[in-house]
Amino acid sequence: MNGMFTGRSTDGEPTAGGAEPEPETGTGTGTEPGQEGTAPPRRAPGRRRSRTVLVAAAFVLVTAVAVVGALGLGGGDEGPAAPPRAGSAVAVTRTTLVERTKVEGTLGYGTEIPLPVKATGTVTWLPEAGTTAERGDTLLRVDDRPVVLLYGPLPMYRELGMTAGPTTAPEPGANGDTDPGGGAGTGKGSGTGTGKGSGTGTAPPPTAPPAPAPPQPLRGIDVLQFESNLAALGYEGFTVDERFTTGTERAVKRWQKALGLPETGRIALGDVVYASGRVRLGRAGVRLGAAAGDNALTYTGTTRKVLVDASAQEASWAVRGTDVTVGLPDGSPVKGTVASVGRQATSPEGDGGGSGGPPTVPVTITVPDQRALGRLESGPVTVEYVGRKREKVLAVPVAALVALAEGGHGLETEDGRFVTARTGLFADGMVEVSGPALREGLKVRIPQ
Repeated sequence: MNGMFTGRSTDGEPTAGGAEPEPETGTGTGTEPGQEGTAPPRRAPGRRRSRTVLVAAAFVLVTAVAVVGALGLGGGDEGPAAPPRAGSAVAVTRTTLVERTKVEGTLGYGTEIPLPVKATGTVTWLPEAGTTAERGDTLLRVDDRPVVLLYGPLPMYRELGMTAGPTTAPEPGANGDTDPGGGAGTGKGSGTGTGKGSGTGTAPPPTAPPAPAPPQPLRGIDVLQFESNLAALGYEGFTVDERFTTGTERAVKRWQKALGLPETGRIALGDVVYASGRVRLGRAGVRLGAAAGDNALTYTGTTRKVLVDASAQEASWAVRGTDVTVGLPDGSPVKGTVASVGRQATSPEGDGGGSGGPPTVPVTITVPDQRALGRLESGPVTVEYVGRKREKVLAVPVAALVALAEGGHGLETEDGRFVTARTGLFADGMVEVSGPALREGLKVRIPQ
């Protein structure tokens, strides 16, 4: 139609639609290769496809080998070299790694405990909470009498003063007594009552009462404790020993005069309260006008400390004398020392009376440099302690570790090889590593 037809070339391939095949040239039966004016013979389509498949297979094989080498799949400690990746290089170092753990704590003055007030009567004055009291200061007033703080470990358990000595009986013959052999007041025989002998027949004069002995010194270790305080307050005229003498009595009278008390020279049971040192007074347990008692006033020490409720299962770090670092709310660190560890574990109570967490033990931490705490008196803090410690081990930054396809970790060297690395302690952004191919100074790459 319209001169268009479909023909076939000599090799059987279809030609473009409607085009006539070019006429053959030459006189022979076929066309000689390389002969001018002739077209080159066409290759079979099956041969071209086979060559394309072989090239693709070779490319896949080369790529697989490169990936195996990069991932360390060869099974050895060192893999084949591969083009290095971008990233900074660091050296394997030999150092000491220390594992540090932080727990929560509370800064304060410790648990308030009751003052051993022995005075009886009505409370007529109380101090403000937070007041600091030292030796000789008035803690409270009972029946308008001051209860004074003194220092010492022994509590007040008796009245102090001179003791009354034993009475002495009069000697025979004293106060008009006659010799019993004289027959006084008895007489002999009968008669008018005069009798014989020296008796007069009248009743003997009354016997005088025994003369009281002078007061005797009171003895005891509590006397030594009291006299030590009295001397520390500036009073003199007595010897600091275990004997409460007349010299002590006179010094007590001067002290009572300074306190506005009657000058009796004796210390009543409720006049003083002993503590180990300066105290910080807490909340009062009674109100003005109430009866005094052991719960009238509470106190703590004046030294700020940190309390930690440490997990009973993880409290191996809490050993008396262990150094720790206390992190204050403003982020500044302060050195601390474990002072005491409770021996009884308790379970915190949760909502509904159930268990609110694992058992804990109380740990008290002292801060030697109280000035480093500033004006902070209480608040939440952190306590950092040292756990495990590894000395003189090979270490690299944690970021240098590479996960291997067959499992575990490795490190990439500067030339692109991967070496196996066994990991140990992680601490402060570093990790302990070991392996046959690792040595101090080896440069490894931190991948980007």
